[in-house]
Amino acid sequence: MSNNEIIKNIEALTEWETIIEDAKAEAEAIRDMLKAEMLEQNIEELEAGTYIIRWTSVLTNRFDTTAFKKSHGDMYKEFTKQVSSRRFSIS
Repeated sequence: MSNNEIIKNIEALTEWETIIEDAKAEAEAIRDMLKAEMLEQNIEELEAGTYIIRWTSVLTNRFDTTAFKKSHGDMYKEFTKQVSSRRFSIS
């Protein structure tokens, strides 16, 4: 691949990433409007035609690694492993 082709591909990638981000922002705005409507109606489930929208509260349990590290630092180090990965970036 020539240098010009690489530049052309980088520019195309940048343009597509901008389009994707704009689409994600638009989708999030629509999602927020639907949530606002559900809040206004004080409901967790909304039927609209053949669609059912659910916005429910969910409880989850998560492991607090920061607190564990503070109180059991040696054990934290014992069970921590280094992982290698590759990062792609364009600047």
